Amino acid sequence: MARGAQRQGGRHRQRSNQRTHQRARKRDNEGIIPVLARVVREVETAVERGQANSVRTRFQVVALLVRETRAGLKADEALSQAQREEQLKRLDGVATILAKTAAREPSLLSLLAEDAVLSEIGEDLKEELLEQAGIERTQPPAPDGAEIPDAVAQPQRRVVPQSVISRQLANPFLVPDFSAVPPTPAESRRLVGWELIEPLLRSFERASSGATSCMRLPEPAPVMLPPGLELMPHQGEVVTAARDGHRTFLLADEPGLGKTAQALVAAQAADAFPLLVVVPNVVKMNWAREAQQWVPMRKVTVIHGNGHDIDAFADIVVVNYEVLDRHVGWLGDLGFRGMVVDEAHFIKNKASQRSQNVLGIADRIRARTGRPLMMALTGTPLINDIEDFRNIWQFLGWIDEKKPLVELMNKLEDSGWTPADAGFYPAARQAVIDMGIVRRRKVDVAKDIPARRIADIPVELDDAAARSLREAERELARRLVKRYDSALAARTSGQVVDGIDLELVRRVATWEREDSDSSSSGENVFTMMRRIGQAKAGLAADYAAQLARNVGKVVFFAKHIDVMDVAEDTFERRGIRYSSIRGDQTSKARTRNIDAFVEDPEVQVIVCSLTAAGVGINLQVASNLVLAELSWTDAEQTQAIDRIHRIGQEEPVTAWRIIAAQTIDSKVAELIDSKAGLAARALDGSDAEVTSSADIQLEALVSLLTDALLARGDHMPPR
Repeated sequence: MARGAQRQGGRHRQRSNQRTHQRARKRDNEGIIPVLARVVREVETAVERGQANSVRTRFQVVALLVRETRAGLKADEALSQAQREEQLKRLDGVATILAKTAAREPSLLSLLAEDAVLSEIGEDLKEELLEQAGIERTQPPAPDGAEIPDAVAQPQRRVVPQSVISRQLANPFLVPDFSAVPPTPAESRRLVGWELIEPLLRSFERASSGATSCMRLPEPAPVMLPPGLELMPHQGEVVTAARDGHRTFLLADEPGLGKTAQALVAAQAADAFPLLVVVPNVVKMNWAREAQQWVPMRKVTVIHGNGHDIDAFADIVVVNYEVLDRHVGWLGDLGFRGMVVDEAHFIKNKASQRSQNVLGIADRIRARTGRPLMMALTGTPLINDIEDFRNIWQFLGWIDEKKPLVELMNKLEDSGWTPADAGFYPAARQAVIDMGIVRRRKVDVAKDIPARRIADIPVELDDAAARSLREAERELARRLVKRYDSALAARTSGQVVDGIDLELVRRVATWEREDSDSSSSGENVFTMMRRIGQAKAGLAADYAAQLARNVGKVVFFAKHIDVMDVAEDTFERRGIRYSSIRGDQTSKARTRNIDAFVEDPEVQVIVCSLTAAGVGINLQVASNLVLAELSWTDAEQTQAIDRIHRIGQEEPVTAWRIIAAQTIDSKVAELIDSKAGLAARALDGSDAEVTSSADIQLEALVSLLTDALLARGDHMPPR
């Protein structure tokens, strides 16, 4: 009988174990992870077959959902530790396949960048996968209070925080301010019918030598400031202009000249509160700190995520571009009397959602407030092209999409010229400047700041890496030459060019550049530069370590995470203490790491991401900076250098740029330097020769193809 009971108990345990395994298998087949596993296998198979173009959106969506799911699992308090670890392990399996797929097809890596935008098709696919997983779409939680990237946040999800509702109920009859009389159009209308936007833009390309772009500013008047604070004279000029009634500023001072303080104190002088401040995420908390320092009598609130903890009754509301789409509805109706857009070159792309949000809010503020204070702040207003001005001018209310608005039009009419006259261009340029462009250089207004210099350090890559990169460069050159020859042979016009057809060279380079993102095989200029960065990472870190030993604190900048990883490993092995700034850090971690570098004498190096740390931070405790990887724009390089070349710097500043010898790296460095003249020519009246729409990637390919054609015996055409 006992044996029978044992057999019965054994059968009961067996059935219980079977039910447990069945429930486990059922759980394994439920939720988002099985859906992601299926789709990532489809992506992997397509890439293996050379069909990467057909699965780029699926790759991006899976990567974003892996990120969301990981954050959700870490934040889910209902899960036991064992359950959480099991789910994370399964998710790691999906992430591993993504990583291997990206390694096979490097062009997919661009879809993982912080500023990568998910298309409408991608959003639809994301919703479809969530529905398949039985998940209702909600805003994913952010780990440790981190911001949700714009590509992850649901673009059309509008929110109204409870605090905003309370403010609206407390003041339900917010009356629009129509006290300012709009300017009357000039009587003479000689410019009716002329297309004027392009001539206005072109007027800045025709700047004569020495014609700096700065409106006439008044002498600085005394300003009441908190004890211990003082504005420099150039800062006081802008504040006084705002006090005297000027209401639109493109504040384009070189980085490091205190634009944040100028904007805050100018708002105080103009009584432009409540004030809306739109900024990149990385400088959001810095703006809050600066506001508490310069205008402590004004309460500041910062919008995080959906804004549950904001104070809508505050005088200053700070919001970052990445979450602006969720709050664009109520922000336009709160009654702001001023708006500041920091790093205003972020809105240069009219097609982007963040640009449309900023311009839409600005229009609504102007509709409710007669003469709001509108300020666009950027030390690098021109990144690639004179066209970058267009959206900034529109934000400030100087133009709309098609024409100058009344105040600027009146200035143009008063000049007496039309675009058919040579005199129109200097007069038009001055008319725009008088609308509120303020551009001061450090050499002009802060002579106590020591000079800076960029020193190139050529490094020889190890034999294996050098051979591999040189062969990759030759392969790219061969592909360009083959494409050039095919285009030449297919020409039906009968045109004959003596020597190298430079126009065709540029056309072939353009085709190659356009194909780079979608190329399923072979090297392209983007993957080559990344490989060069990886190859010289250890050498750059070694040089930074030597500097740290000999001259003190050093700032180390890189574009890619793997280069930062190599650098940190090098410093670890050499016993050099360091901190780091990366894009995935929380605001608290970021502040803690900056403070460690600035305040702790034992922390000798700070390892920074170019995208995460290129703006909005002050690292002037160091005077030496290492650029381990080259940027694609001089503006990004300048932003990095100006983290240490700022007001208060007491030492000469040197940026050590690590260049891989005998590679395309050196050519890109030359192109970056030649590009540096764009902002100087348009804003500072420099005679630097520059092509307004020059593109460094394109020019690198043009150079590579031209050199290859010369090497095979083709000759340059006669001049």
